Amino acid sequence: MADRQDNVRSLTRGLKILRFVNAEGAARPAEISSALGIPRPTIYRLLRTLEEAGYIFFSASDSRARVSPRASGLGDNSAARSRLCRVAAPLILEFTDEHAWPLDISVFHDLRMIIEETTHWRSPFSVDANMAGSHLPMLRSSAGRAYLSFCDDKERQIILDLLENEADPLDQPFLQTNWVNENLKTYRNQGYATRGPKAFRPKTSSLAVPVMLENRVVGCLSIIWITSAFSMTEATSRYATKLIELSQRISLEISNDKH
Repeated sequence: MADRQDNVRSLTRGLKILRFVNAEGAARPAEISSALGIPRPTIYRLLRTLEEAGYIFFSASDSRARVSPRASGLGDNSAARSRLCRVAAPLILEFTDEHAWPLDISVFHDLRMIIEETTHWRSPFSVDANMAGSHLPMLRSSAGRAYLSFCDDKERQIILDLLENEADPLDQPFLQTNWVNENLKTYRNQGYATRGPKAFRPKTSSLAVPVMLENRVVGCLSIIWITSAFSMTEATSRYATKLIELSQRISLEISNDKH
C-alpha cells in the first residue's frame, strides 16, 4: 500500500512539473522547486525520469528544462517552441563556431521577444552574458522588427496598438506611421531586419531573420556583433544571406522532425 501511495505521489508531482514547465516555456530545477514547494533533490530525480521517458529535455544553452514534442498535448505553443529550440540549438552552435559572433533564437510572447536559445556563452566576442530568458523590445530590437515584418497584418496591427497603449517613451519614435510603414516594408522585402546601437544596447548592433513554418513566424534568428567591429553594410554583406539560409535549414528540419 505504501509503495502504491509513493507511486501516486511521484506521478502527481511529475504531472505538476510538466504543467509548470509547459506554462513557463522553460524553467530551471531551482525555479520549479521554489514554485511547487517540492524539495530540489526530488525535482532533479523526477526531471531525470521525465527526460528518460521523452517528456522533458534540457536546453543546450543552460540548465533549463522544456517539454518535448511528445508532450505536445500539454499545449501546442509550448511544444512548437520546444521543437524550434531543440532543432535550432546545435545549428546555431555550429554557426558561432565557424563565424565567432553570437546568435540568438527568440520567440514572441507578451509583447516581447524572449531569447530561448543563445550562443553568447560560446562566442569569444559576446559582451552580453546570460542572455537566455532575456526580453527584447519589439520595435527596438532586430528580432522584434523581423517578427513584426513577417507576421500577418492583423497580428501586427494588434501588437502595434498594444505597444501604443503601453506608452513607453523609448518606443514612440518607432511607432510613428511613417517609420512603421517604410521600415517594416523594407525589412520584409529584403528578408531581414536590422538594429543599430542607438536603438538598443549601444555597444552592439544586430541583424535578424524570421524562422517560418507553414507561412507563420515561429521565431527569429539574430546575429549580434560589437558595433565598432564593422559597419551595418559590412554586416549585411557578410551575414544576411547566411542567416536566411540557416533559418531555412531550421524550418526544414522542424518540418521533418517527428520526435
